[in-house]
Amino acid sequence: QVQLVESGGGLAQPGGSLRLSCAASGFTFSSYAMSWARQAPGKGLEWVSGIASDGGDTYYADSVKGRFTMSRDNAKNTLYLQMNSLKPEDTALYLCVKERGAYAAGNYDYWGQGTQVTVSW
Repeated sequence: QVQLVESGGGLAQPGGSLRLSCAASGFTFSSYAMSWARQAPGKGLEWVSGIASDGGDTYYADSVKGRFTMSRDNAKNTLYLQMNSLKPEDTALYLCVKERGAYAAGNYDYWGQGTQVTVSW
């Protein structure tokens, strides 16, 4: 069965960095686009970034553009999100999301359990 297991969250200070990982299994990872989404306390799910199946195209929400970098290692079935210049408003549960096709089109079918990111002094 499809499994998406996120890791790397934690507490960071404003201006700091964190690197999230998502270990994928149960499907042909290299055939599908992937995304990261986040949910802040009391708010709805927000799409953060997406990447094509071959890693050739990446897309970012305006709120994280220039600060976050998404990448993937298809040989290791692993997705990454490098988060720099963190802000308190980045505090959220970050989820790894599988797309139904090869391109990030917002058509999701599986989500991980998430990893908590807290940005605070």
